[in-house]
Amino acid sequence: MLTDQGHQVHHYTSDVTTSFPVNGKFTKKQAEIYDLALKANRAVLKVLKPGTDWREMHLLAERVTLEGLKELGLLQGDVDEMVGGRLGFIFQPCGLGHLIGLDIHDVGGYLDGKTPDRDPQPGLNKLRTTREMKAGMCMTIEPGIYFRDFLLDGELDPKYQINIDLKYLNREKIREYQAEVGGVRIEDVVLVTEEGCELLSFGLPRTVEEIESCMRGEDWTKVAGGKM
Repeated sequence: MLTDQGHQVHHYTSDVTTSFPVNGKFTKKQAEIYDLALKANRAVLKVLKPGTDWREMHLLAERVTLEGLKELGLLQGDVDEMVGGRLGFIFQPCGLGHLIGLDIHDVGGYLDGKTPDRDPQPGLNKLRTTREMKAGMCMTIEPGIYFRDFLLDGELDPKYQINIDLKYLNREKIREYQAEVGGVRIEDVVLVTEEGCELLSFGLPRTVEEIESCMRGEDWTKVAGGKM
């Protein structure tokens, strides 16, 4: 369901992930989860700029995901409590993205004595950097939504020394979605500019309609909103 890693140009790398239905057609539930992952991706893309805290970008993606899952009926309760209680880790156990350049996972995420330490909380400890964004940085934005049984059962590594409250989960509804989609990740590469960020991995089918059109062998750029 996933394709990963892009081309190299003059030794500089790219890293792109696209999620697609193997039969060419999303089910309703697959499309809903895909759209939610894309919404989280675009939420970060919209606000990323010099001075933003990468940790806060990760939390923004989590919040968008949790709010969307609640709207779909998979979660219930207060989203602020979910974010603070690290429920987002259950659905996005990986970090939001990473520096990219001559290496796909480029160096410089944590600089001794110059950047904040790695956050030990679940999910946040997976961040490849806690740096404040600066113009000229290239980053990947790759939020994901996964349905993993052991995480949904609260089976966390003892090192976390935390019990994530599972009272927010609507397990029956989650199982309905889990039967049709195991996970979705949407990864793009961006350049932080002086005033915001520039999408470098453009020209890809990203919406449900664009992907389905592309898989039918059509010119997906003619779909409304194409050429993203």
